[in-house]
Amino acid sequence: MCRPEHFTVVYRINPWMNPAEPTDTSLALTQWQALYDTYVGLGFEVQLIDPIEGLPDMVYAANGGFVIDGIAYGAKFTHPERQPEGPAYMDWFREAGFDVRVPEEINEGEGDFLLVGDTILAGTGFRSDSLSHEELGRISGREIVTLRLVDPSFYHLDTAVAVLDPTPGQEHIAYLPSAFDEASVAVLRERYPDAIIVNETDAAVLGLNSFSDGHNVVIASRAADFERQLREHGYNPIGVDLSELLRGGGGVKCCTLELRR
Repeated sequence: MCRPEHFTVVYRINPWMNPAEPTDTSLALTQWQALYDTYVGLGFEVQLIDPIEGLPDMVYAANGGFVIDGIAYGAKFTHPERQPEGPAYMDWFREAGFDVRVPEEINEGEGDFLLVGDTILAGTGFRSDSLSHEELGRISGREIVTLRLVDPSFYHLDTAVAVLDPTPGQEHIAYLPSAFDEASVAVLRERYPDAIIVNETDAAVLGLNSFSDGHNVVIASRAADFERQLREHGYNPIGVDLSELLRGGGGVKCCTLELRR
């Protein structure tokens, strides 16, 4: 995770961002701290990367890379405003002892790569190039399933899919069908017939941008129907308010990069 000490919205690279609307860095820090405290309370080990002045989106740590089996596949951002984040995260990975692979293809890390069982769901359409899916497949040795996003409000895969149980043989997800093209929806239906289908209202507060350990699911506190469905499926939803960070187009998952050693 990365503390939002420099969080603000001074440019617009997604529909959520509006530089004309004032942001409250202090509130963003308070809300982020509540998420951090939630993870610590659940027994997770949380490691921090130092925020860098001039990189307000660095708080969205999920975009910093994709880590699996001790290998850190670095990010190569689409927009110039975020491009310095890629090397900053790769430096952190190296210092933390990960095997860093410098990307050749444009990708935005765990924003567009989600591990479900032994398969990596990979998003494209707005940010990550589909060539990065092939690159990650070669590096990880895992099956890659490409999904195409078509709604600019859900520009990263982790805004439209939530991995609820990544355990091989117990794979379970939630998703928003309208965020994908027809072919991708057909793939999701076939692979995950018991998936939770989230409504537009909950998706609009980035309710799907959540983090799960297979039982506890940290979600946007305003995603009321998603919370109900999670309880019905036996999960323990935990709501947090990241409304200030939503102004930058991020939520729970965006602030969370999983380190799989």
